[in-house]
Amino acid sequence: MEKLKIAGGYPLKGTVRISGAKNSAVALIPATILAESPVTIEGLPDISDVHILKDLLQEIGGPATFSDNEMTVDPSSMISMPLPNGKVKKLRASYYLMGAMLGRFKKAVIGLPGGCHLGPRPIDQHIKGFEALGAKVTNEQGAIYLRADELRGARIYLDVVSVGATINIMLAAVRAKGQTIIENAAKEPEIIDVATLLSNMGAKIKGAGTDVIRIDGVDKLHGCRHTIIPDRIEAGTYMILAAAVGQGILIDNVIPLHLESLIAKLKEMGVHVETKDDQVFVGPTEHYKSVDIKTLVYPGFPTDLQQPFTSLLTKAEGSSVVTDTIYGARFKHIDELRRMNANIKVEGRSAIINGPIQLQGAKVKASDLRAGAALVIAGLIAEGVTEITGLEHIDRGYSHLIEKLNGLGATAWREKMTKEEMEQMKNA
Repeated sequence: MEKLKIAGGYPLKGTVRISGAKNSAVALIPATILAESPVTIEGLPDISDVHILKDLLQEIGGPATFSDNEMTVDPSSMISMPLPNGKVKKLRASYYLMGAMLGRFKKAVIGLPGGCHLGPRPIDQHIKGFEALGAKVTNEQGAIYLRADELRGARIYLDVVSVGATINIMLAAVRAKGQTIIENAAKEPEIIDVATLLSNMGAKIKGAGTDVIRIDGVDKLHGCRHTIIPDRIEAGTYMILAAAVGQGILIDNVIPLHLESLIAKLKEMGVHVETKDDQVFVGPTEHYKSVDIKTLVYPGFPTDLQQPFTSLLTKAEGSSVVTDTIYGARFKHIDELRRMNANIKVEGRSAIINGPIQLQGAKVKASDLRAGAALVIAGLIAEGVTEITGLEHIDRGYSHLIEKLNGLGATAWREKMTKEEMEQMKNA
């Protein structure tokens, strides 16, 4: 196991290139199961989630290669092999295997997914959709069993707007008989990305990116080549980082339209932001105004950027309130920021940040992916050295993080943890 060390206080400058979207990748890769000839996805991020999904596809008989951010999958010889345990437990998005395998094979056995611990994130809307399409769904010994004689199109209203459920139902419905209509669908860019891949494979999908998606089922899907969209959350993380410690940073390979809610809040804080076709420039900032943030489904402020933004708000004058309406338990980073001298308290679904205050380097632990990003930004702001453990979370979503940080002028490095440190983590 390793820990990340960051020597804070260095002003950063330069250009950073954003990788492909993690939240697209974890759905696009399972979607390849639905085809009957090879699929190539370009621009994938080099992160642990991608490698785990590649291994899972190989487990069910699909040769998969991944190099230079490009994955080719040959799903022609895949079988509906049960995946109750093992690597499935390591990532939340393994649930997309349910929709893809159900759509292709009309059956699947998938272990209950793992990933970040953000409180209850039930998959009841996914199951509701599968059952509406004609599947029988049971929970047996910690695994979800899905079985269907055939899948038939249905009208499905999602009780809550859910990216995961929207994509999973799409995956199952593209090879169902007849038309499926998903109402109250999520509108995230990643859903459009998945719909684009499926359409390139021969699916008939209309309305992706709106709250009503119509899918006319087809008998077969074929291979294709697809280029993933840039990661708006990684881009947002580097924009927040640039606002906090940058002396002029250009973020390359972005879609500014996907970042409008963040750009608006940065400008409200007094940060200089310029947008170009596929780039965003964040200039140096001397005085930060306090702002309030409320996370909402897209196109609102992303819950995935709430934690990184909290670190930036420690530099703002006055009191800021961050409210997470998506995941009420997404405040595990607050105690760690307090270790670094932050003045923050949590009340229900809100965190109240009082500033400005100078953060101090400390030993902290990433409890989940975006909490890790928050601690990285805090470490760059802080005086002294910050030591971050729990890197397995950060590695799930940020490709070549240290190289990108040091390319901007940061001083960050990994060290192997001692046996004593690993014991202390186990007992904590």
